[in-house]
Amino acid sequence: MSPDGNIDHGAPLTPYRQLAGILRAQIQRGDWQPGRMLPSEAQLVQRYGIARTTVRRGLGLLADEGWVDAVPQRGWFVTDTLPPSPETPASPA
Repeated sequence: MSPDGNIDHGAPLTPYRQLAGILRAQIQRGDWQPGRMLPSEAQLVQRYGIARTTVRRGLGLLADEGWVDAVPQRGWFVTDTLPPSPETPASPA
């Protein structure tokens, strides 16, 4: 992933992981608030110049990590409760 948020096809990190990293950083930065819908898969395909399956894998990775949820027939949404950032350790229970 390049510093400006573009996919670097020559990078050792796979494009779907780069996309997940870009979107995760945007969520952490507050560009996408909890409950807000992310751009459509088609918009992400066009914006980043990657295949739709790559977009789906990246979004699926974020879903597995707890950053986003898929709502059938609607799209992908930032979860209401975000996971702790690596820089912000979880508070003890």
